[in-house]
Amino acid sequence: MAFVKKIVMRMSIAYFLLSFILMYSSIHFYLYFKIRSAFHPNAAATLCITIAFILLGLAPLIVRITESYGFETTARFSAYIGYIWMGIIVLFFFTSLILDVYRFFAYAAGYVAKADMAAFRLSPLYAFMIPFIMALGVTVYGYFEARHIRTETIVIRTPKLPPEAGKLRIVQISDIHIGLMIKEKRLSKILAEVKKADPDIIVSTGDLLDGEINNLAKPLEMLKNINPRYGKYAVTGNHEFFAGIQNAVEFTEGAGFKLLRGEGVTVAGLINIAGIDDSTGRNIFYPRRVPEKDILEKLPREHFTLLLKHRPVVNPDAPGHFDLQLSGHTHKGQFFPFSIITNLFFPYHAGYYELPKGSSLYVSRGSGTWGPPIRFLSPPEITVIDLITER
Repeated sequence: MAFVKKIVMRMSIAYFLLSFILMYSSIHFYLYFKIRSAFHPNAAATLCITIAFILLGLAPLIVRITESYGFETTARFSAYIGYIWMGIIVLFFFTSLILDVYRFFAYAAGYVAKADMAAFRLSPLYAFMIPFIMALGVTVYGYFEARHIRTETIVIRTPKLPPEAGKLRIVQISDIHIGLMIKEKRLSKILAEVKKADPDIIVSTGDLLDGEINNLAKPLEMLKNINPRYGKYAVTGNHEFFAGIQNAVEFTEGAGFKLLRGEGVTVAGLINIAGIDDSTGRNIFYPRRVPEKDILEKLPREHFTLLLKHRPVVNPDAPGHFDLQLSGHTHKGQFFPFSIITNLFFPYHAGYYELPKGSSLYVSRGSGTWGPPIRFLSPPEITVIDLITER
């Protein structure tokens, strides 16, 4: 059975990678034709551009292969070059597409009106340079924005907290993606903000790890050294399964987290915390598929109930059985305008939402980055949730 799970998981990853490479290659073809239209390169230049695009387009696959075989330095170098380029070309694609729409309407207006609209149309050179310079500028800005951790605070007054408790402070981290791109330096900045908040409880809502797990002794020790008085709790994200679920479990538990996988606990007689595995686990026939409602109904109703769930998807049967769901996964798109697309897939995109039957949801923008090490109009965050006794 373990062999079957491994094969299915590898097939799932292979399907994802194939779909991604096809889409990513299409964007490279788009850029290639833009360059040809703007500069008319000769045969030698065309060959150089083609080779560069093939290498840059395959960079995510090269990163995956070199990382899995333990070539960490090569994988990290490939990741920085390849993922920064990914940010540039995706931003270029979106911006250039907007200009192409404008150029089309300018041409169509001239055709319909039988007028000379040359003054309103952009030349192929300007149609390339404007979006490319904008993409470079946003990438540079986004690289630094991704390193500026924000602290978001929400205050919830509840009669379900004992009067003697006064206030209970929970800090949520999510989507750190510890791995090739985010290691000790970036993690230390995130954890510095966590320590500054002085939490009673820390929760991780998935994607603590990213990719193959190698040489992570220092990040593990850094996480292990933070010990809030009521403990640390975590759930899996999709990347825990991509990284290898058994290794991910060992890392998370080794870092001092209680990993909640289809279960709930009552902490210090103050609060219920329940957590479920990310739905990615279903694709490899992982047996932990306990319905949320069944987990939540077993917990004492007199206590405030916190539900940890990586994806911001609300089960129709769950509201009324929990008070607050904490999620992540979306990164709020990580950078605009990609955030427009992620918002289509996840209506609960980022921030705080009221739900039916007295429940609520908070979706973190995430504390790290995946893929391009940039953020634009979606800064990383840690989230402070203050539960205050309401008398």
